[in-house]
Amino acid sequence: MKIKVVIDNQSYTVEVEDLHSRPVIATVQGERFEVWPEAADTGGTAPTGAPAVSVPEGEPVSSALDAPADTSGGRDVVSPLPGVIVAILVKPGASVTRGQELCTLEAMKMKNAIRANRDGAIASIEVNIGDQVGHGQVLITYAE
Repeated sequence: MKIKVVIDNQSYTVEVEDLHSRPVIATVQGERFEVWPEAADTGGTAPTGAPAVSVPEGEPVSSALDAPADTSGGRDVVSPLPGVIVAILVKPGASVTRGQELCTLEAMKMKNAIRANRDGAIASIEVNIGDQVGHGQVLITYAE
């Protein structure tokens, strides 16, 4: 399913694969994200520590992209949408694994886990708690 989402007067094309799979795979402007919707009848299927997102049956997914912000495997982790940094869970020099939560971004009153897009070591944290960030802004840089 393909939908158009407008956030802060900026349009995004979102393509959502199977809404019944876990995680739900959403592609936004060519970037792939994993979304862990809350399962109302099973008590939830999101991994421990991942925020759950309610997705009503048949409704398009329009926010709360809980996934690696940059799936290219590059050196930078970037913000998938504008918001405010509310938590930073790693420090420079820390070793991380793909999928590990690095920081939390609050956007439209929803908390979004920004996860590592690959295994590696953190070189630097480019933001502080309370910082307002824009779409595509570098949040964290890998050492290699």
